[in-house]
Amino acid sequence: MKKIVHRAETRGTANFGWLTSRHTFSFGQYYNPERIHFGMLRVLNDDIVTGGAGFPTHPHDNMEIVSIPLKGALAHRDSTGTEKVINTGEVQIMSAGSGLTHSEYNASKEDDVNFLQIWVIPKEKDITPRYDQKEFEVSKRKNKIQTVVSPNDESALWINQDSWFALSNLDQDRSISYKPNKLGNGVYLFVLEGKVSIGGEELGKRDAIGITEINEFNISANENSEMLLIEVPMN
Repeated sequence: MKKIVHRAETRGTANFGWLTSRHTFSFGQYYNPERIHFGMLRVLNDDIVTGGAGFPTHPHDNMEIVSIPLKGALAHRDSTGTEKVINTGEVQIMSAGSGLTHSEYNASKEDDVNFLQIWVIPKEKDITPRYDQKEFEVSKRKNKIQTVVSPNDESALWINQDSWFALSNLDQDRSISYKPNKLGNGVYLFVLEGKVSIGGEELGKRDAIGITEINEFNISANENSEMLLIEVPMN
């Protein structure tokens, strides 16, 4: 097992008043030559947007973009004609493909929204842009792995990459194992809440670990914990 640990406090920071963002990888004005990407995982931003504010219409192409609200809701609109609200408990994916424009706003005028914005480099370029979202039952990730994004699982959201996203809520003193879906893939585990131990490392809230060269690994919860696992090709 090879591993790289990214502590929460080492992330880049951006504060625009209406937006506070923590960047795991180089993004915008934050640049760290040692933190450009983890395999095909290019962006993992932890964003808080104030009530009524958001990202005005802007373009994207050839990127798989996943949004996961952790608190609150997002109002989405794009050039495919999609206009949706993404609530906590739902996951959104957008294949920018050959190019589209979209906007993302806090659906509330008063309360903050906290969401993860994640970019994965696509497998095929210039596909037709597409959008999808889905609600996932929290009970189905209790002390187990719940796949929410996959290239080959009809119960999950489809992604244009050999990449799998999973959520897991582990009770204190419980353990679980994760086996990559594809040989050679790496797994980037991001702790949403709680404390877990992996490969001799204890990780707290918003800490992360990138794991490569593994067939399987164990995760142990030192307290009630919530995690996001992102499995991606490394090249």
